[in-house]
Amino acid sequence: MKKEYIIPIFVPHLGCPNNCTFCNQKRISGQTKMVTAKDVEDTIEYYLKNFKDNHKYVEVAFFGGSFTAIEKEKQEELLEAAQKYIQNKQVNSIRISTRPDCIDKEILKRMKKYHVKTIELGVQSTNNYILSKCKRGHTGEDVKKASKLIRRFGFILGHQMMVGLPESTKQDEINTAKELIKLKPKIVRIYPVLVIKDTELADEYERGEYTPLTVGQAVERCKEIVDLFNRAKINVIRIGLQNTEEISDPSTESSSVVAGPYHPAFRQLVESSMWYDSIVNKIKKVNAKVKKVKIRANDDNINNIIGHSKENILKLKDVYDVDVVIERDEKIKAGDFELEILESYE
Repeated sequence: MKKEYIIPIFVPHLGCPNNCTFCNQKRISGQTKMVTAKDVEDTIEYYLKNFKDNHKYVEVAFFGGSFTAIEKEKQEELLEAAQKYIQNKQVNSIRISTRPDCIDKEILKRMKKYHVKTIELGVQSTNNYILSKCKRGHTGEDVKKASKLIRRFGFILGHQMMVGLPESTKQDEINTAKELIKLKPKIVRIYPVLVIKDTELADEYERGEYTPLTVGQAVERCKEIVDLFNRAKINVIRIGLQNTEEISDPSTESSSVVAGPYHPAFRQLVESSMWYDSIVNKIKKVNAKVKKVKIRANDDNINNIIGHSKENILKLKDVYDVDVVIERDEKIKAGDFELEILESYE
């Protein structure tokens, strides 16, 4: 299997027709200047020099702004800069992220021409009231139309959704996930809302009009959504914003995060919590008071079974008075585990 590499190119707020209440792309990406064709070429050259694996799949990804909302000439300038690397097989494909209301047939024909393979839509929610509260500028119906058109043109469809938006409930977010599943994306990103400096949401937070989720609340909401996507066999490729100098602990001077469920290992918290639930459910089915168990699992899953800072092991002991022994077993398929009762109370 080829190792996959992403070359990220950020186009902060470039082309985006709206200022969503939660968004400050310049702070999120740490980039403020206009991107040029030379910037694209320089970035690609830099990453290609640093990729070690010869047997690889390389994708250039335009992140940040709403790519297809940029003026047509600028889109073509940036896409054209990547074409020579595709032609000489140094780069395999391109992915873009954009808004649901910035997709039509003409745009998709242009993306095909320039070897774009994946289009990710910033959905955030399918609830029209919540979208309006956040000043997204599009509707749930726009999400459906754009998603169907993207798939019809043969692109890989991706969705990005958020949890903890103003006035959004856990049920609203579950409903959004279910609506997205019906649209059959191949990939999904889930972002808990962080309050970012210089945003309308930051002002609402300071006035006491918005209360962000805690880390624990965000984990609980995300794990149910991840479970829905997993059951539908949709690949969740990211949970939580990527950690950068700007997206970091709010207590650090360089951080642009004012408040919210920031954690440097947020995805692990979510996946570990899902493993904890599975282990507890299996222990509860044993017709005895369990004292000590052995868990055998594939090496890929051991860290999440143990939990961040051994959280799962400690919680099993604290809540259920169960000691745990972990054993690596490559014969067990990734995602599965076997539980053996070593000791029970009389």
